[in-house]
Amino acid sequence: MKITDLINKSCVKLDLPGESKLKTIDTMVDLMNNGNNLSNKEEYKEAILARENLSTTGIGEGVAIPHAKSKAVKKAALAAAVSKVGVDYESFDGSLSHLIFMIAAPEGANDTHLEVLSRLSTILMDEEFRNNLINASSVDEFIKLIDDKEREKFADEYAEEVVSKESGYPKILAVTACPTGIAHTFMAAESLNKMGEKKGVSIKVETNGSAGAKNILTAEEIEHAECIIVAADKNVEMARFNGKRVIITKVANGIHKADELIERASKGDAPIYNHSGSVSSDSSFDEDETTFRKVYKHLMNGVSNMLPFVVAGGILIALAFLIDTVLGQVGGSNFGSNTPVAAYLKGIGDIAFSFMLPILAGYIAYSIADRPAMVVGFVGGVISRDGGAGFLGALLAGFIAGYLVLGLKKLFSGLPQSLDGIKPVLLFPLFGTLIMAVIMTFIIMPPVAAINTAIQNFLMSLGTSSKVLLGILVAAMMAADMGGPINKAAYVFGLASLESGQYEIMAAVMAGGMVPPLAIGLATTFFKNRFTKEERESGKVNYVMGLSFITEGAIPFAAADPLHVLPACIVGSGIAGALSMIFNVGLRAPHGGIFVIPVVSNPVGYLIAIIAGSVVGMLLLGIFKKPINKKA
Repeated sequence: MKITDLINKSCVKLDLPGESKLKTIDTMVDLMNNGNNLSNKEEYKEAILARENLSTTGIGEGVAIPHAKSKAVKKAALAAAVSKVGVDYESFDGSLSHLIFMIAAPEGANDTHLEVLSRLSTILMDEEFRNNLINASSVDEFIKLIDDKEREKFADEYAEEVVSKESGYPKILAVTACPTGIAHTFMAAESLNKMGEKKGVSIKVETNGSAGAKNILTAEEIEHAECIIVAADKNVEMARFNGKRVIITKVANGIHKADELIERASKGDAPIYNHSGSVSSDSSFDEDETTFRKVYKHLMNGVSNMLPFVVAGGILIALAFLIDTVLGQVGGSNFGSNTPVAAYLKGIGDIAFSFMLPILAGYIAYSIADRPAMVVGFVGGVISRDGGAGFLGALLAGFIAGYLVLGLKKLFSGLPQSLDGIKPVLLFPLFGTLIMAVIMTFIIMPPVAAINTAIQNFLMSLGTSSKVLLGILVAAMMAADMGGPINKAAYVFGLASLESGQYEIMAAVMAGGMVPPLAIGLATTFFKNRFTKEERESGKVNYVMGLSFITEGAIPFAAADPLHVLPACIVGSGIAGALSMIFNVGLRAPHGGIFVIPVVSNPVGYLIAIIAGSVVGMLLLGIFKKPINKKA
């Protein structure tokens, strides 16, 4: 059993004060309990003290290794602490202890604690290694030092491990996921697979797409993998990777930095992942994880789960209006329900659409604080929906619910462990829902409802020129980073406007998102000498992606030549958005591309807007990009 298999980051402390032996034992037992390794903290402490009464576990050379086997231990585990000033642990040689490792073994674990004790004692004989541990600047570095030393000292075991990995298991595993689960997910998977093949490294990639997880990683594959790459912009199931080397990064890096990721993974240049108990990945492992990115990932988790409800409901409602129009039943307060078939479709669509805000809030909360927060988020979303706070209110409700439940977890952490079972099914939902209702009703709803009303009145009061400027802005944003945060911000704004009855904005958003791949497809057809043979082949796929409203099809071209491709696409998208507003196009469906053209309020005008934007984008690409070597 490897030492690093037993260490949880929450069980490591690098600033232990120079306290007495008994106080140090108390601290170490608390650390062990932090990792959820004990069922009874006091009983385990008694076992530790009983072992100390036999003889001190201060082994000398600045090291102490208290240990005990007890029925109060849930699973074999290790806690570690560094004291730069030193602890008087009554060591055999009289030295102060600067490194304290506490071992916990369950009662039926045979000689697990002795095995770990033996391995620890062996590697801690190296003075330089001990000094490196004492001077470690972070918990990640501390754990990596131990892992590297184990690999060096017990090389034979790792050699056997490598042989087993070469007997059919992939050396590297990966998971890719993006908020919508349509393009980035599969582009990152393709990039990683190609780079693995190029470097001669066996790799398997799981895709968390819109249709669910595909090519799912098995427990055996995870067990034998040397390293796991998680390239995701939404949260994925991380508990299965506990104790493995994991690289956590953006899905965009899976597309653009596959070489670097495969290289790092091959060298094992990644920290040991210790799962904290939530679905969310541990952000401390991602060098790019800023506060903005955390918020973005939580938001996108809500949007990605909400999207199927919005798409299904929106298209059914749009079909209801189309049927009434075709049958000549236009107008009136019941427009969309004037005929039986239309009324039936609209009723179903309204039901699906009504889940939009609760799902958004519930899954944002779930992303932040795991399953106990989901019900609190759902309730906040329903209150927002029924109280007039709309999309903005549900957004706030999701984040409030998530952090509220995190606070409740800390608040109730001091309760007896015998109550752990009722916390997620009683305490968190009960108190969380009650507090959420009070916050939403008296703090969030009044100002947000007023803001929503003001925004709706402002949008309705916009003249033609102002609407055109708005159409240019949201459509151009769709092309700015093609699936990135700017693109998603425009799309989320379109969804919010759709929910509040501003259908023209959604039309401009979709037109802007369709133009970049269509413009590139046209350019590779009519300006062939500007592109390589491989790019021309890829250009054909862009027709399909553009018509399907998958902006990400343009990413490889933008990444290869951003200074020429991005301006052309942004201008083309902006023109499409402007024309969509000029023709007063309204779109009730939030997705579908060319396939929902029949349900827009002005299909001819909408087609003209998309075609014009795509042609302008194509012409600009032909102007900006220079002819390349014909042999390419």
